Amino acid sequence: MFSEVSAQKEGSSLLCRPDSEDQGPVFERMSQAYSPWSERYSVGERSFSRQYAHIYAARLMQMRPTLSERAQKKWGPDVIIKKLCDLEPGEQCCIVGTLFKRMELQPSILKEISEEHNLLPQPPRAKYISEADELILEDELQRIKLEGKVDRNKCVTGSVIAIYGAEKNDGKFTVEDFCTADLPLQRERPALSSDRFVLLASGLGLGSSHADSMLGLQLLVDMVTGQLGDMGEQSGAAAISRVLLAGNLLSQNTQDKDASTKAKYLTKKTQAGSVEAIRLLDELLLQLVASLPVDVMPGQYDPTNYTLPQQPLHRCMFPLSSVYPTLQLASNPYEASIDGVRFLGTSGQNVCDIQRYSSMDNHLEILEETLRLRHLAPTAPDTLGCYPFYQKDPFILEECPHVYFSGNAPAFGSKLIEGPDGQQVLLVTIPEFCSTQTACLVNLRTLQCEPVCFSAFTAQEDEESEMNVSH
Repeated sequence: MFSEVSAQKEGSSLLCRPDSEDQGPVFERMSQAYSPWSERYSVGERSFSRQYAHIYAARLMQMRPTLSERAQKKWGPDVIIKKLCDLEPGEQCCIVGTLFKRMELQPSILKEISEEHNLLPQPPRAKYISEADELILEDELQRIKLEGKVDRNKCVTGSVIAIYGAEKNDGKFTVEDFCTADLPLQRERPALSSDRFVLLASGLGLGSSHADSMLGLQLLVDMVTGQLGDMGEQSGAAAISRVLLAGNLLSQNTQDKDASTKAKYLTKKTQAGSVEAIRLLDELLLQLVASLPVDVMPGQYDPTNYTLPQQPLHRCMFPLSSVYPTLQLASNPYEASIDGVRFLGTSGQNVCDIQRYSSMDNHLEILEETLRLRHLAPTAPDTLGCYPFYQKDPFILEECPHVYFSGNAPAFGSKLIEGPDGQQVLLVTIPEFCSTQTACLVNLRTLQCEPVCFSAFTAQEDEESEMNVSH
């Protein structure tokens, strides 16, 4: 991996006597072929007058043929596929529909403003699941309660699945088995002759009060641009062909919720924290884009629209770095082909939302679950804000990626999974950089991933601790 590429060569250590030549060796940055595929996440006409029921109907219509085919492969070509309106009690059949989980603890603005019940606002929770939750399957016309062999706590609202079983006399459907759409078809990954790396980082958190995170961030920039380490490290850095920043570039501290309600005379000579953070981000990007291409995705705390898909940050915010053609302002979700390797991922809002409304805690497990469901954000628009699409759901996976990532995770994780038709996908959870000082390196040739850690002095650490750059 990268640590082997950047291993010290004979005579290249910083402890060796410097060469007599005035100028050291020059390492050529590896170039790559790049094709963006994020057009489907571009929102042109922004109309919020439509109902959100249309996106559920479009999702079910798009995924029904795939799930019907998967059901016939799993339960035999003679399996009876019916709609809810055609159900007969006791008849074994298959139904394709959208899951809805009725949750007592789910926050509701209607409950909070209800005067007749005099309810107090619910306190924020880490999890909103309970034993009283009910699982319901619905199609275009009807809905039915589910029981049996289906994990209620693991399922989330908005998932389209196929179930097999029979309706009982009490009006509930007893599930004997179920299946998901699973991974879509995948293009063949080209064979590369040499190691090429893409660096993934997220959660830079600019505008916070953590000075140690700024030191680690500058170390990351210096490493990527070849200004850190000996000749071995610099030759390894030359193999990094692209940097991808996956959201939350600004800190949550820059979100001043009281600024709009304060009196004007109190804010007359003050400046929003996000202004200084964006200026700092522009200066950091300037160092990167002068050396290699950089893709910048927005996140939850960045100055763009809140609902998914988040549109690219505006170029006018980056007067220094936007001059370079190597700066690519991308959307969230992000999809692109880098040297024939298909990348797909988000800044983490979809994974964090599923974590709150299901029993799953591991971000890698949630990533794999969304891939098996063939949908990026099944909980949108129920508990995750999204644009009210009318005719098509862009979050449905039409082609299987080679690298599927999620940003702003609590810890680094990677896993290589295989699909039913031989698909191979690398799952990566990118840790929040401001708290972990960790980025990720993906090898395009081998589809392996490793963390790169930048540790620095902090107030809590011992005074004898050393600054460390490890991979």
